[in-house]
Amino acid sequence: MLSAGIFPAPTTGTKFQGSPSTPTDVREEIVRIDHEFNSKNSIFGHWISEQVGQGFGTTIWSGDNVPTIGSSFNNPSYSAVVRYTKIINPRLLNEVAFNYNGNRINISPVGIYTAPSGFTFNRVFTGPNELDRMPSVALSNTGTNYQSNWMPWQNKADSYQIVDDVSWTKGTHQLKMGGMFLMYKKIQDLFAPTQGAFTFNGFYTGYDFADMLLGFASGYGENAVQDNGHWNFNSYALYVQDNWRATPRLTLNLGLRWDGSPHTVEANGRESNFYPNLWNPADAAILNPADGVTILPSSPGLGASPNPILSGYQFYLNGLGIAGKNGIPKGLVNNHWAAFGPRVGFAYDLTGNGTTVVRGGFGIMYRALQGNDMYNAGPNQPFSASIGWGNVSLQDPQTNLSTGTPIVASIPVGQITGLNADNYKLPVSYQYSAGVQRSLNSKTVLQVMYVGSQQRHQSDYREIELPDPSLLPGMTSSSTKTADFNKAVPYIGYHSLRMAQNEANGHYNALQVSVSGQATRDLQLSAGYTLSRSIDAFNTGNSAGDLSNVSNPYLGWRYDVGPSYFDRTHVAFVNFVYEVPLFRNSSSHMVKTVAGGWQLSGIVNVNSGAPLNMNYNGGDSVCNGVVPNCINRPDQVGSVTYPHTVAQWFNPAAFAAPAAGTWGNSEHGAVRGPGRQNWNLSLFKNFVLSETRGSAFQFRADAFNVWNHTQFRGDMNGGISTNQSAPDFGQVTSAYDPRVFQLGAKLIF
Repeated sequence: MLSAGIFPAPTTGTKFQGSPSTPTDVREEIVRIDHEFNSKNSIFGHWISEQVGQGFGTTIWSGDNVPTIGSSFNNPSYSAVVRYTKIINPRLLNEVAFNYNGNRINISPVGIYTAPSGFTFNRVFTGPNELDRMPSVALSNTGTNYQSNWMPWQNKADSYQIVDDVSWTKGTHQLKMGGMFLMYKKIQDLFAPTQGAFTFNGFYTGYDFADMLLGFASGYGENAVQDNGHWNFNSYALYVQDNWRATPRLTLNLGLRWDGSPHTVEANGRESNFYPNLWNPADAAILNPADGVTILPSSPGLGASPNPILSGYQFYLNGLGIAGKNGIPKGLVNNHWAAFGPRVGFAYDLTGNGTTVVRGGFGIMYRALQGNDMYNAGPNQPFSASIGWGNVSLQDPQTNLSTGTPIVASIPVGQITGLNADNYKLPVSYQYSAGVQRSLNSKTVLQVMYVGSQQRHQSDYREIELPDPSLLPGMTSSSTKTADFNKAVPYIGYHSLRMAQNEANGHYNALQVSVSGQATRDLQLSAGYTLSRSIDAFNTGNSAGDLSNVSNPYLGWRYDVGPSYFDRTHVAFVNFVYEVPLFRNSSSHMVKTVAGGWQLSGIVNVNSGAPLNMNYNGGDSVCNGVVPNCINRPDQVGSVTYPHTVAQWFNPAAFAAPAAGTWGNSEHGAVRGPGRQNWNLSLFKNFVLSETRGSAFQFRADAFNVWNHTQFRGDMNGGISTNQSAPDFGQVTSAYDPRVFQLGAKLIF
């Protein structure tokens, strides 16, 4: 594998930078029609087809970070709208619309991904390995990761929506009401890499790369089948809204919306889920005493797969329910139909002359988890299968290193990604605001607002296959940690039960101040400042955060409560357009044409630092080959100080490795990264060629980061090393671009 070039030759250590050529190609076609039959009937429609092909220097949607393998991403998309408008009378209007959206995703690996001649996989399952992909390799201590993931991968999605809206003006009431039906259909390959994935963590030699050279893997995973699923999702909605001019100075906004969002279903019933109430202790699996990672054929609770690709395989089925059978919901969880969202708002003219308005509002918004939880459950047994073993040979992952004996893989201990049917309410957001708007002059408005929200039932994944925590310290130093874990869990026969659930809470509170308008004859200005605090329980750099693993499954989402990924205490901006008055009225036509009429515009952004999440993945970490689907943090042993240097942004001595088999006590987002002050300026001028034809030539000069400030990166996506077990812990690892100049010209005719 090394000779094939999965890792580039390092220049310093095992850190790599750079990427191959990554072209992007775009083509778009648009067809549009507007037709008015008469003064009361009209129709509008358009069709858009956009073909996008893009290259990526690493494998997208994965942890891959080496430039020797990448992806080609082809994503044609289509959309159509047809809207018919009927004016029934001057106060009553009806609009009916049909919307279509569709996209296709075709992803293929590029670079070094095919196994060289003579390479022996010794895979556990006999299903096909697309394109003879080489196994993935993760060096967990140095952070180097090579993988082609589950690519090639295909996805086809289409949604069809019908909307009907009625607008009715009745005295001081402006009523709007309507309904919607949406049908979403998706055919998608499973997230199921079949080529195998090895992890090396230095358990044997102290160095992960040395472990790889010796062929001593701390972990191995493999999927049996990269099948596909046919998932359908329907959504319904009804609403009524009344904008009521209650008095000449008071307007009320009163509304109610109902959302019907039954859970996504797999059209062929080809999906399973784990239900604790279906688990029968009498059918607990009998593990193979020779390895602890397979189940003996004489074990109870076994059954065959309905998937013909897996004909002949036996699977452990204790606790599993099949979608749509024996009382199991088609969507695996119960639907929640009572999703009523009221809206209340007001605007009050405080002085009666329209210069000062007090306004506020409150609303409840529901959101459906439309698909990803079900797609992730696609590879579950018995329709598919996966294994996760520890301490195996790279040359033959079916060899147990601690015993030197083969692992009999006919019935692997299962791994389930499922949904917690008892904790799956619709995610909901309660949003509210109040403030005042003041006209400073005829062209300038000042606004001061309080904006807040409360989030409930937010989604995450939580591992529920957990042994007594007192056993974990001993497992971290064991050479048979996976087998030890499998024997100590409550549901013998499964190594992992990773369950999606809607349980986490969050909130946001902010003071927002802004002013915008014509400050002077020549200066148009907009400026704003936000003092805010956002708290949630998402532990990754994903700004959405949906379905992330909770870090500590014993404590759940509360261990991860802290500042949000996007939390910035202070955010300020200024943008302006300034008409330079010099030579604007020059008596010389040439001077006026060449030197007059220039405009200077700028955007200034200033914000405080983002939260940084400390982590720990040393060889004795409880999340390193012991408890699956978790993230560890270090202990905080002192106050965090900030030298603010490249070599030491924060004081790393404030953190230490947690005791073996435990989670660290440092808080989520315990450190703040660098703030940022960025100035972008543009100087441009339009040279009129013909006033009658409206033709002109525009020249512009743009400067990004015009003062060339060094701006360090630092958030939950990287920029500052936050791995306590890494040698560069606390160091700055990247910065934003230095000053960039850009010259441009535009011909308008």
